[in-house]
Amino acid sequence: MRKSALAFIDQYGAETHQLGCTAPELFGVHPLSGTLRVDSCGVLMLGPSAARAIYTDRVAFAQTSDYRPLKGQAPGVPVWEFAAQAR
Repeated sequence: MRKSALAFIDQYGAETHQLGCTAPELFGVHPLSGTLRVDSCGVLMLGPSAARAIYTDRVAFAQTSDYRPLKGQAPGVPVWEFAAQAR
């Protein structure tokens, strides 16, 4: 996941910023359960595959698209904040 997320930032970082993507939408995890609660995970935290394209409402991967934010989705915290809390 880390490798794919870094590649995403390199390739799509400026574009996602212009589209108004937030850190929790991309890198979010549940504040207490981390990635165990997928209902709070950002689109880049759910799988190891590289993104193929970015759109205003979703990120496309090789075989699927993840939408941001999902309707009724509880926002997570950026994974780096979760990691800091776990210490």
